[in-house]
Amino acid sequence: MNIIQPEQGDTEYEKNSVTAKKLLSKPEVEVVRVELAPGSSLPVHSTPVDVFFFIIEGHGEVEIGEEREPVTAGALVESPKDIPHGLHNTSESSLKILVVKIPKP
Repeated sequence: MNIIQPEQGDTEYEKNSVTAKKLLSKPEVEVVRVELAPGSSLPVHSTPVDVFFFIIEGHGEVEIGEEREPVTAGALVESPKDIPHGLHNTSESSLKILVVKIPKP
């Protein structure tokens, strides 16, 4: 059994009050925990694989293509490959998100 705690991941990205920790990396999937401080954003970018976001804690906005929608804890958002997407914390508390890339890019 392999149990991975959120603080154990390897830091993949840390910039402008955004921290991303890679929790799992296998050929078929990559799982990253992203935390955005109040008012911060993960810049809009695209990935060559499908991605989904699971909002662990907090609320903010997810931007996919031309759409930008509010999200809260418990929401699952699909983002198709090659479509620009970004995450925005519009609240006064941390926004924690689990990002799953299928397959690993």
